[in-house]
Amino acid sequence: MRWFGATGDALARTLSLPQVAAFEVVGSTMDEAHHLAAAGASAGTLVVAERQDAGRGRSGKRWSSAPRAGIWATLIERPRDAQAIGVLSLRVGLRLARVLERWTEAPIALKWPNDLFVSDRKLAGVLIEARWRDQRVDWVAIGVGVNLNVPRDQADATSLQDADAQTVLAEMLPALRAAAFATGPLSESEHAEFTRRDVAAGRAVLEPRPGIARGITTDGALLIESNEGVTPVRAGSLVFSP
Repeated sequence: MRWFGATGDALARTLSLPQVAAFEVVGSTMDEAHHLAAAGASAGTLVVAERQDAGRGRSGKRWSSAPRAGIWATLIERPRDAQAIGVLSLRVGLRLARVLERWTEAPIALKWPNDLFVSDRKLAGVLIEARWRDQRVDWVAIGVGVNLNVPRDQADATSLQDADAQTVLAEMLPALRAAAFATGPLSESEHAEFTRRDVAAGRAVLEPRPGIARGITTDGALLIESNEGVTPVRAGSLVFSP
C-alpha cells in the first residue's frame, strides 16, 4: 500500500519512525492505530490514509473524505504523565498551528478543545483517545485531519495552500511527538499563545453551556461567563451563538 506515492517503509525511514502503516483507503486511522497499539506497536507508530470511509471525530461523529483531500493520520505514543493528557489536544493544536502557518494566508486560530481555524473557516481537527491499564496510560492515539482541499460539502471549511502532503507530514510529526511528551499543565507561554490564538474569546456560546467564552485555564478547562459567574467546563464541544 502507498500513501501519496510512498510506501509505509519508505515513510518510516524518511520520518525516522519505527513503523508507518500506509493505506490508500481505510475505515478510520484511529481505529487502525488502536489495533496496532493493542498488539504492542511501539511509540511513534503512525497510521496514514489517503481516504477514510468512517473517520471518527469527537462524540463518535463519523465522516468520510474524498481521495487525497487531506492528511488523515493517527500517531501512537506511550506518554508517562497521565495528567498531561487533559491538555494534549490543546498542545497539539498549538504546535500544529506554528507548523501549518507556512501554508496559510492568515494566522491560524484555535477553537477549544480541538480545532484549527483560518479566517473563521475550519482547517484541521484533532482527536485524542487514551487507553488505560491499572490506573496508568497504556497508550494514547493522536488523530489529526488537515484539509489539503476544501471539502465540497463544507462551505465553512478551508485548506492549506500549495501544500505537498509528504512535506507537511514531515513538518507535523516532530510537533506531534513533542506535544505528546510534554508534561504537566500548559506552561505560561503556552497559555499566553492559546490566548492570542483563541477564536472564541469574548464570543457568545450555546454549548457546552450558554454564556460568554472567557478563555481557558492552564489545565485545559474552558471558562464560560454567565449570570452565575465564570464556570470552568472540562467536556463537550464549543458551539457559538448565531
